[in-house]
Amino acid sequence: MSRPKAAPLSSNQPDLGLLAALGVVNRILLVFVIADAGFCLSGWLVPPIEHFFQNIQYQIGGIMKANNALMILLCGFSIALSGPRRGNIALHLSRLFAGLAMLLAAVLVFERLSGITLPIDTLLAADASSPNPGRSSIQTCGTLLFMAFVLFFIRERKRFLARIVDSVTLCIVFLMLIFTSCYVFQVNSGGFSYNLLGGGPLNPMSLPTFLSFCGLTWIIVSRRAEYGIFSILIGSGIGGKTARVATPCAILLPFVFAVARSLAVQFHLLSESSAAAAATSAMAVLAFCLVVQLARKNDDLEHANRELSLRDELTKLYNRRGFYALAEQSLRLAHRDGEIFFVLFLDVDNLKKTNDAFGHEIGSELLRDTAALLQNTFRETDVIGRVGGDEFVVAGRVSLSSGENHVRRLEEAVIRENVRPERRIPISFSIGYTQSDGAGDLEQLVKKADMFMYEAKRAKKRLRTDAVLMPA
Repeated sequence: MSRPKAAPLSSNQPDLGLLAALGVVNRILLVFVIADAGFCLSGWLVPPIEHFFQNIQYQIGGIMKANNALMILLCGFSIALSGPRRGNIALHLSRLFAGLAMLLAAVLVFERLSGITLPIDTLLAADASSPNPGRSSIQTCGTLLFMAFVLFFIRERKRFLARIVDSVTLCIVFLMLIFTSCYVFQVNSGGFSYNLLGGGPLNPMSLPTFLSFCGLTWIIVSRRAEYGIFSILIGSGIGGKTARVATPCAILLPFVFAVARSLAVQFHLLSESSAAAAATSAMAVLAFCLVVQLARKNDDLEHANRELSLRDELTKLYNRRGFYALAEQSLRLAHRDGEIFFVLFLDVDNLKKTNDAFGHEIGSELLRDTAALLQNTFRETDVIGRVGGDEFVVAGRVSLSSGENHVRRLEEAVIRENVRPERRIPISFSIGYTQSDGAGDLEQLVKKADMFMYEAKRAKKRLRTDAVLMPA
């Protein structure tokens, strides 16, 4: 029976620190949303404070409709009960509140589309000064219908339904950007209108409703990011970090340039056509700079990933794959320019005995010291790699006069290193050296140097054996 394949490891695990920070922000926003909607609803339901409530709301940008306040409260309660580590009862109640908000919003949408006036407009607050205190605009009740739908399926992971929920979430973001644009350029609320930057469509939503919608949208997107396609925004991987840099720029830049354009026209700094041309050109330049910056970042990340795949983790030298990739290129350049190409093969002596006697940490330290010695002895243009447990290879281009000097310089460096007082285990290795003046490929040169190294190692063993057998 064949084994089941293991699930691939995700490269975009959630950033736990970011999730913790989002949790704090979401709790603050949720308290604000519930308090905002609760205050507005109480103003409709408690007659003694009705006029006081309406005066305050007119001063801060319009009145939140009673039905809007109720639906926002239901959405807030749904969010509060659907958080992490909630039990089944809390989750069922969360869906109940979201379902009630969705039903009420659907009735209001039907009312606006059909032109039929239902008693639901005055069910909560039948105020003589406002004939339809609960009659929401189609934009407001439609957005609340989308929000309630997403909250009803906030934890959905099944592919088909999850995609629908994510699509509706994206629609909410789109609508909120439209509402924000209206507030940037012109705000109108219940007969009270004030112009921020001049021009633009009237906003059919009161300021308290708009602020609550902003809070709900942030919470919904951040909560949905734990389950759907928006998870890239909270990931700890490269994609998540890039998305968190690019997303604010992509959302804010159009508003910044639109505001700058309006201000330039309003204060007669530029004509309408000149302001439009300048804003469009500046946005194009900054967008291009953002693309270049992201491309450079991706190149750096690609280089880092390539280095990780070509480097030996212990010594930070090139591994076998990295050594052959770079040394092949260096050999081709040497052949093209008619230069000598050398290969030096080293095998660390007695590494197994060192591991057995002193432990693998000391053996690893010996390998790291050997790697550092090679890096300090040879040039940056030379390719140095660890191609086996105790085997190192150095390759590069040399002149006719300096070929054999590499071995001598390396032996002198070993002597200087071993006389240092802090050196616990002396560095010792066998060396094989070969060079090419235009013939042979890299594999042949490495094998030849490896063969010379084994001859040197056997010669060392014979010398030690002769020394032991020699009579005193």
